[in-house]
Amino acid sequence: MSSKVKSILLGLFTLVNMSVLGMGTYLVYMSTIGYEVPAITEANLRGIASLPEHLNEGPMVYTMDKFIVNLSGLPKRTIRIQVNLDMMSAESFEGIMQTENRARARDSIVRLLNDKTFDELETIQGKLFLKDKIVQEVNRVLKVGLVKDVYFTDFVMN
Repeated sequence: MSSKVKSILLGLFTLVNMSVLGMGTYLVYMSTIGYEVPAITEANLRGIASLPEHLNEGPMVYTMDKFIVNLSGLPKRTIRIQVNLDMMSAESFEGIMQTENRARARDSIVRLLNDKTFDELETIQGKLFLKDKIVQEVNRVLKVGLVKDVYFTDFVMN
């Protein structure tokens, strides 16, 4: 190789090396010293994403009594479960508090659990599917209001 080609390659490698070094320095600076607190905070996001004022009455969670139910399939297994219903509004909370609706909701959940097997409820997907089915069943029972979500505070299968 001629000395002219070697000097051009040396200059090119030096330029690339300095560029990469400069970009690395800039990235380190921006991730540490040059970091600025974001203008959007969690409180601002919650304000934007919150429900309309008439629905934003605070948490309305109805805790049902514990269930002990026989599961389907062999060998015979049982499940002990406590269901908390996150209600959409005060009207829906009052709706589930009525004795007639409470009994119907409990009955529909017991029937739903009686049809499930241990293998269906063992996985995370099975538990999430069960939550969705409980929401559907309880919303079918309620005449006023809706259930947003279901929380399990006790879930033991044996």
